[in-house]
Amino acid sequence: MSEPSDAIERLAQRIEELERRVDALEHPLAAPWPRLAHKPGETPTPASIEAAGAAQAGGIFAVLGKAMLGIAGAYLLRALEETGTLPRLLVACAGIVYAFLWMAWAARSPRQLNNAIYACTSAAILAPMLWELTLRFQSVSAAFAAGVLCAYALVAYALTRKRNLAPVFRVCVIAAAGLSLALAIASHAALPFTAALLAMAALGEFVPERDRMIEIRAPVALAADAAIWNLIYANFSPHAGFPELGRTSLLAPAIALFLIFAAGVSLQTIVRGARIAVFETLQSTIAFLLFAVSWADFGPASATIVLGILCLTLAATCYAAVFAVFAGQSEPRNFAVFAAWGAALLLWGCLLSLSPAWTAACLGGAAIAATFVGRRKSWVSFEFYGALFLFTAAAESGLFSFLANALVSRPSGAPSLIAGLIGVAAILCYAIAGLGPEESWRLQALHLAVAALALGAVLAMAIEALVALTALMVAPGAHHLALIRTLTLCSAAVALVFGGARWRRAELTRLGYATLALVAVKLVAEDLRHGHLAYIAASIFLFALALIAAPRVARARQRA
Repeated sequence: MSEPSDAIERLAQRIEELERRVDALEHPLAAPWPRLAHKPGETPTPASIEAAGAAQAGGIFAVLGKAMLGIAGAYLLRALEETGTLPRLLVACAGIVYAFLWMAWAARSPRQLNNAIYACTSAAILAPMLWELTLRFQSVSAAFAAGVLCAYALVAYALTRKRNLAPVFRVCVIAAAGLSLALAIASHAALPFTAALLAMAALGEFVPERDRMIEIRAPVALAADAAIWNLIYANFSPHAGFPELGRTSLLAPAIALFLIFAAGVSLQTIVRGARIAVFETLQSTIAFLLFAVSWADFGPASATIVLGILCLTLAATCYAAVFAVFAGQSEPRNFAVFAAWGAALLLWGCLLSLSPAWTAACLGGAAIAATFVGRRKSWVSFEFYGALFLFTAAAESGLFSFLANALVSRPSGAPSLIAGLIGVAAILCYAIAGLGPEESWRLQALHLAVAALALGAVLAMAIEALVALTALMVAPGAHHLALIRTLTLCSAAVALVFGGARWRRAELTRLGYATLALVAVKLVAEDLRHGHLAYIAASIFLFALALIAAPRVARARQRA
């Protein structure tokens, strides 16, 4: 009879061990606590449950008590420092070592709750002590304090790397980063603490465990951004109490920040093929903007041109990665992010480093190329970037001013060569983009905008040509110009409606009827105000013909 009872007891022990392992998987913090032991078939009593809860509470209170003893020791060191019994530097070094010892104890503790509490104790000891030593007593220099904080983060990583103690590393590194930022702002000696933050940011970007450190990398990166922005702001205009820094010292932090995150993102996405995170996208963009602002403020006289050339070089690099690496991957985010970066860098590179005419020419060619690639490979984003390049080129070339003069104000004569080329580029972009039979409403809206620009260019050139022909016979007056515009717009409206029905392009049909609405407004705003009676009658007659002909042409084309 004893053998079955022993077997049942061993089975109960195994079941209890399995329950502990399940609890450890579901609730890692609850695993180390002792479970209530009871025999199989025995129901735990309220007294036993209360005893187990008291044991757990006692364990927590003991840990908190030890933490309070640690803080009491820090206050004892603080009292020794104020009395001057011992050299202040010796007491400061002892306090720093004391904080490091608490961090080591946190890393050696077998329970995660103990890890977190002891790590918080270590940070609570170090932060106020280093703050007073640097600012109040000025016992240590800013460079020494920054070195201590950097070493604090590195030692935390070294102690917790093999054991994967995330609470200790998280608390120590975030505390070091926050204290570095606070000291950088309060001490007016931003450079050493900014260097410490850059070292912590590099640690988060290049260690093998970087993918599991997003909750640490983000605060450190934001602290580094804030420190560099504080450095730029404090040195852009004179501020009392801030030391004067040379150009290299002012440019180096922003350049280092950009290089750290650019190298980290390139290593993860291009070399290892990992998916770029939202944090990495935003932080890389912020790092480049801080670098651009720093370079523009503190760089040499040719800083703007150099920055533009750098933008063009980075744009070429992004597009090379898009076509050579990301185009064949199934992950769309890397493709979308690098394509967006490439478009933005190309746009700003042209605006910063080239003259308006060359900017318009380059962006016009880029618009045609982007539209062609987007249509051929069904990349909607590239068609959007093509439209963005095209409208920027139109603004830089003076095409918008030419359109406004021809359609609303007094015609200014033939357009410039570059404005005419951009008008031709708009026609080509729409011709390339208009090859698809079925499109979403987003693409239709995009193509409608490109078609409107192309139509405006054609109408403006036609009006200029008709005005030039009229000038061969009579001096064109306001009534002549009003009739010429009405004739041109009505003809274009009928042609657009016919083309929309012929090629099944909804945006052309919409544009045709919008042109008719524009003619109706124009009759009241221009023809009735400036035209003679005969010319007013001719304009109304042309408008009436267009109203009758447009729907009939559309129906006839649809039946055909």
